[in-house]
Amino acid sequence: ELVEGIDGLVHISDLSWTKKIKHPAEFTQVDAKLNVVVLEIDKANRKISLGHKQLNENPWDDYAKKFISGQDYEATVKEVFDKGAVISLSEEVEAFVPKRHCNKENGSSITVDEVLNFRILEFSKENKKILASHTAIFREELEAERKKSVSVTKNAMKKMEDDKQKSTLG
Repeated sequence: ELVEGIDGLVHISDLSWTKKIKHPAEFTQVDAKLNVVVLEIDKANRKISLGHKQLNENPWDDYAKKFISGQDYEATVKEVFDKGAVISLSEEVEAFVPKRHCNKENGSSITVDEVLNFRILEFSKENKKILASHTAIFREELEAERKKSVSVTKNAMKKMEDDKQKSTLG
């Protein structure tokens, strides 16, 4: 109640910039006082939209500078489920790791409370979404080693071919 007889609605997505709130009871309770700003007044439908998170700066502006696509960061695995995992990059920032990016170098899967390096695959400030991968870190190293090995083998084969051609000329 804003003033006696006038109510407004704070949409669940306007409670916090960082927390994924599933139910308002996770954030506040009935009769609690909450500072809000008026976001919209819809006179035709007699509705007032309110926001709480708008009282603070959007931290995603800073996160965009701190968590850069293609860079690696240490993170703690918070949750593992069928479609992937949720990791904590910092106290306020979580990222999603798709299932195919949850494998470790030894073939096992990441587990809750593990602290590992993750590469940021995608950062979306607009959607407040970060995608990360653990697998990409060592897969890239394995690919580089494989390419090096193939290159060494090709060079050895070429040298053998050249030696063979030289020896048949004499």
